[in-house]
Amino acid sequence: MNKTDISAHFRDLQLHICQALEQLDGLATFNEDTWERQEGGGGHTRTLQGGLILEKAGVAFSAVHGPVTAAMKQQLGHEGERFFATGVSIVLHPKHPQHPIMHMNVRYFELEDSNYWFGGGIDLTPHYVDLEKATAFHTSLKEVSDRYDTSFYPKFKEWADRYFFLPHRGESRGVGGIFFDQLDESCGLSKDQLFAYCQDLGRLFPVVYTQQVEGVVLQEPTAAELAWQALRRGRYVEFNLLHDRGTKFGIYSGGRTESILMSLPPIANWVYNHEPAENSEEQKTLSFLRATHDFC
Repeated sequence: MNKTDISAHFRDLQLHICQALEQLDGLATFNEDTWERQEGGGGHTRTLQGGLILEKAGVAFSAVHGPVTAAMKQQLGHEGERFFATGVSIVLHPKHPQHPIMHMNVRYFELEDSNYWFGGGIDLTPHYVDLEKATAFHTSLKEVSDRYDTSFYPKFKEWADRYFFLPHRGESRGVGGIFFDQLDESCGLSKDQLFAYCQDLGRLFPVVYTQQVEGVVLQEPTAAELAWQALRRGRYVEFNLLHDRGTKFGIYSGGRTESILMSLPPIANWVYNHEPAENSEEQKTLSFLRATHDFC
């Protein structure tokens, strides 16, 4: 499996996910923006807006190459003069506050000296935590991960708990998921097996998001629910701009700004010193996010 094959399969994965999400939404369709990177490579950014379920969705594919800058070397912790990177990145921002935000990224990185690794993961950010839905989400991630290595889920779940955390807030961005980076053959799996794991996670994405929205009885959101949704989206913005490694890599590598910031919600809000009312659903969610939990 070489970088050209991996890139082609990731492009197919992007199209598969978009088709599945269009079927789920039932109203809006994705528009595609094809772009080129001056230093080398390019990609296809697919976006959906104003759907029945999804207010904003982005599914981005890229395959870029070029010189490794000093800033990239510092972030990656690797030496090398030229790189190749390809992957798929997804963020879904739903219309209704009772539906969750979900993010996924799978990626492959290669240096010219043949050093390579895979990275990625899936995480769930509900505006209101539903313990049953969160448990089902984690169970699905564990089932896929266990097919490759039973150590993956607990290790990558703990990594996600550490990674998707806002230290300045003392709270998790959501209910976690799995996260991994710089995964290569030293873990005991072949390159083809690691790529298959990334592919399986990608195909799982629309399945688990469908599970999150199915069976949820919706009523017209209240003003309080919409205000809370905007505040939680604000937390999402804070994490992506301050801590997200993919965002930083995109900026440091001279990536395309519109595609890098595709993950941000359409509307977000910040309220000074906001504290939800005691015993409210908002307060219960915030308390949940200030602790670490095991789901399966």
